[in-house]
Amino acid sequence: MKVIAFNASARKDGNTAVLLKHALKELEKEGIETELFQLAGRKLQGCIACRKCFSAKDKRCAVADDAANECIAKMLEADAVLLGSPTYFADCTASMKALIERAGMVARANGDMLRRKPGAAVVAVRRGGAIHAFDSMNHFFTISQMIIVGSSYWNIGVCREAGEAEKDEEGLATMATLGRNLAWLLKKLNK
Repeated sequence: MKVIAFNASARKDGNTAVLLKHALKELEKEGIETELFQLAGRKLQGCIACRKCFSAKDKRCAVADDAANECIAKMLEADAVLLGSPTYFADCTASMKALIERAGMVARANGDMLRRKPGAAVVAVRRGGAIHAFDSMNHFFTISQMIIVGSSYWNIGVCREAGEAEKDEEGLATMATLGRNLAWLLKKLNK
């Protein structure tokens, strides 16, 4: 079993990555392979609505000059998907939105190819807007017919400056519970 986590922060290994890593650590304890894919520094544009994915049906986006197809392939290969983003202007980052648009369209064009895979959203926030960012990522899971995994609270860490996520005890506990819940579900689904 494998879980892929996407960090859509512009800061590689920043607070969003810290939160994702805390969830991934719990999965690793259960013998589940994990990968953290950082979008920072990678080109990723939004969907151009060409709809070529609907005619090609090759599980790829026709726009091939950025990271989208690599991300889509990782989602297909994985048994579960974590999406992580800081909160930018009360929503997820533009790179996360681009990933959602591109992967979402390719999935729908290919028979809802992510259907029934577990997924969970993780948000880093300074103060406000986290729920909207959380909802934006969870909408990707629902329209893709995926299974949303919850935790003991919304999957949010309160932080701003580099490393502050490590000080949010409740946020870290929420990530640990998320990781344990996802491991439990994956084991049930893979019996």
